[in-house]
Amino acid sequence: MTTIGVVGLGAMGGRIAGRLLAQGNNVRGTNRTRAKASALLTKGLVWRDTPRATAQGSDVVISMVTDDDALAAVTDGQDGILAGLEPSSIYIDMSTVSPQTTRALAERVAARGAAMLAAPVSGSVPAAEEGSLVIIAGGPAGAFERVEPILRELGSTVTLVADASEALLLKLAINVSLAVQMLAFSEGVLLAERGGVDRNVALEVMTHSAIGSPMLQARAALLRELPNNAWFDVAMMQKDLRLALDTGRDEGVPMPSTIVADEILSTASAAGYRHRDIAVMFRTLADLPAVPRARPSARTGGSVPA
Repeated sequence: MTTIGVVGLGAMGGRIAGRLLAQGNNVRGTNRTRAKASALLTKGLVWRDTPRATAQGSDVVISMVTDDDALAAVTDGQDGILAGLEPSSIYIDMSTVSPQTTRALAERVAARGAAMLAAPVSGSVPAAEEGSLVIIAGGPAGAFERVEPILRELGSTVTLVADASEALLLKLAINVSLAVQMLAFSEGVLLAERGGVDRNVALEVMTHSAIGSPMLQARAALLRELPNNAWFDVAMMQKDLRLALDTGRDEGVPMPSTIVADEILSTASAAGYRHRDIAVMFRTLADLPAVPRARPSARTGGSVPA
């Protein structure tokens, strides 16, 4: 039986560990706060006190943490993953971090004689629970072949790209589109509602139209009633958008819609919605001051604020 170590048992990492346990794997794990692992312990998770102890003796090690700093905290130092990684092990980082951080970490793992895959995921909490994530894996083909069965327990779509940094670039590209879609959808629904259309009718029609992507169909209910527990919160999305904007500047890519989405997320965060689902973009727009009506300009024939 394959022994899998999971470092980071938060909203996504905990559900990944739970999915692996449900599939009959031998899973050990650790988290900054043990309380988050209590439900997993009752399902058979073996607790380890440190990332190093989690990596030691594991055939596969998976990390799922929030950002670059958190990844450094669990990989570096005498208690980090790298210190406990076996040469025969495969390390899979499923976090969304900068491509540069991933590339440097992969080099350090290789220097220890082990192999690393970056495998960021697209999909929120329900997809992690169901094993229907979209997984983008980047790294050595041989390592991928060894762990592909495990990845397919977690994702309905698993794709290998050339290297770890490419996997992260694709993940950032997906999240740019996710945020911009959510903003545009919120604008459209608010426009329809302010014009007299019942919100439920607008949601039904729009999600079954040409714009009804799977993401919008899944999140439409969140515009009716925003849940307390986020599928993907404002803080995490904004972190990803800013990684994308940094990468866009490096690559010379104009990203105007990403900039606007980031601004709306900043407004949401300032209004106290930092840890609410990104569907709160709708509420954020609704709370903004109304745009002044325009009246014709006698001099130009154009419009001026009323």
